Amino acid sequence: MPEILIEHQCPQCGAPAILKETDRLFACEFCRVKSYLFQNDVFRYMLPNAAPKNKDLVFFPYWRFKGLLFSCVENGIKHRFIDISHPAVESDYFPISVGLRSQALKLNFVAPESRGYFLKPARPFKNVMDIFKRRFSTSLPKPIYHQSHIGETLSLIYSPFYAEDKLFDAILNQPVSPVLPDGFDATDLQGERPDGRINFIPTLCPACGWDLEGRRDALVLNCKNCNSVWRPAANGFKKLKFGFMPAKEKNIMYLPFWRIKADVTGITLNSYADLVRIANIPKAVQKKWEDMEFRFWAMAFKVRPRVFLRLARNITLAQPQEKLVRELPDTAIHPVTLPIEEAIESLTVNLAGFMKPQKDLFPIPRDIAITPKSYLLVYIPFIEQHHELIHPEYCLALNKNQLELASNL
Repeated sequence: MPEILIEHQCPQCGAPAILKETDRLFACEFCRVKSYLFQNDVFRYMLPNAAPKNKDLVFFPYWRFKGLLFSCVENGIKHRFIDISHPAVESDYFPISVGLRSQALKLNFVAPESRGYFLKPARPFKNVMDIFKRRFSTSLPKPIYHQSHIGETLSLIYSPFYAEDKLFDAILNQPVSPVLPDGFDATDLQGERPDGRINFIPTLCPACGWDLEGRRDALVLNCKNCNSVWRPAANGFKKLKFGFMPAKEKNIMYLPFWRIKADVTGITLNSYADLVRIANIPKAVQKKWEDMEFRFWAMAFKVRPRVFLRLARNITLAQPQEKLVRELPDTAIHPVTLPIEEAIESLTVNLAGFMKPQKDLFPIPRDIAITPKSYLLVYIPFIEQHHELIHPEYCLALNKNQLELASNL
């Protein structure tokens, strides 16, 4: 996938910079100051324009969604990767999407001083997501018992236009509509001054003042000085509970997973014994398993949908019980790129993935409610081989290329 690039300036020294859409940790090459990019709701971008200077620009908003869509149907779980845009305002004159322009052109963050008339999004994203689901469900067998969108990147992209006798695209200065009716005025639609300002949080550990570390797309930052892990919040960073499983082998890389305790209604799933029954695992249920608490497991990193399903299913069926060390491991750690909110969204799909026989049980997810109670970030050791990362005990294997290919999901 081509990566969306955003032109930006360092908030400290004003030096120019090019950011990837997935970047969250920004390190200026000139002043060396590191900051974390944080937005309260969604990031807002604007496409560049080449319009004549005397034209009054109108910026039309589009919802853009990028992520994984999972659908539970009678013959299994169908999945696909989606990268699509849709108008955030009802109109018969503006194009239905931005097409590939968001990937072909360098975007800018919307700023309060940006010139032009910005239309206010009037269509909630939930309604747009329903449109996306219907569009991508036409080829699926019916009925569809459950759908989840996971690992999503949601943003608003404003595209520039101006009106003459027709509506003109201000990027190519070409008409995109038939002749406009007399009295057409795009400013009759409700406008706003969108606040696309980004909060830049200093990457200093709130506990000890040390520099926090992480890859540029990391959603969680680590402090090696006081062995703590932090996630961004509106007013700074919030401390996370975490731990790692010690390993005896060498050549280890730690991958992050979310361990989630949840209440499940509509089905009995409280213990490992319940899991053995629901998943139809070929084991004789032991009495002690009735007291072994069940927990969901989900990746804290992005991978392709087929791999996502397989890893989530296998690690949940394994139900790791190892005692955790409540500090950071002293070897390579893969960054957290999937937030806990998206991991929770995946729980129903995860459950549908290990229920057996699926044909008989698949109507059940429609009536199941999963309520998360608590979560923990767990780093699990994988043996690093030439092409793969493996965990033999849990039957987990991941091609290294899958991690690289997932960097732009």
